[in-house]
Amino acid sequence: MDFITLVHVHLSILLIQNKMKKITLLIAILAVLQACSGNKAEQQQQEAGIQNQKEMNDFYSFRLKSLDGEEIDFSRYKGKKVLLVNVASECGYTPQYAGLQKLHETYGNKLAVLGFPANNFGEQESGSNQQIAQFCQKNYGVDFQMFSKISVKGNDQHALYEWLREETGQEPSWNFCKYLVDENGKAVAFYPSAVEPMSSEITDRVKN
Repeated sequence: MDFITLVHVHLSILLIQNKMKKITLLIAILAVLQACSGNKAEQQQQEAGIQNQKEMNDFYSFRLKSLDGEEIDFSRYKGKKVLLVNVASECGYTPQYAGLQKLHETYGNKLAVLGFPANNFGEQESGSNQQIAQFCQKNYGVDFQMFSKISVKGNDQHALYEWLREETGQEPSWNFCKYLVDENGKAVAFYPSAVEPMSSEITDRVKN
């Protein structure tokens, strides 16, 4: 091999090596960019998770379906006290519907009464949403806000009742347990089933 040919060979090798270095460099840059993009996506997911968790801690972020299928945004209750009750149509406490209706009629300017049919206790709310609505209207003239059936306890506990449990340390032990939320969306009291809606325990808190 003559000198000129040898030089050409060496130059070719150098060019190939140079190209390989550039390719390796490009691959490394792409890997870094991909890693950064992945970290950013992961960070966005984490931030979204934090945001969702924050929303879960806000009473006014909840939206639930009414008995007739309308979505009720809880932000409408800002500035009012709210009494939340898990109700049932075939319970010994079912006559409390009358007291809840009277509470609604007497203090409706200060208090929103919300009823949540639930079949968790003794299967005492087995009817459909339509049957529940007819029962409440026919027997007690209920016109406070009633919601579609949910689970208030157990593995399928609705997120609203998870929030109430976490805020108060209490969860329903039977039908017609009651939670009071203040004007700022903070859960401030829990009342067991035996506490009547128009009892001073509740009305004194509503008046103040």
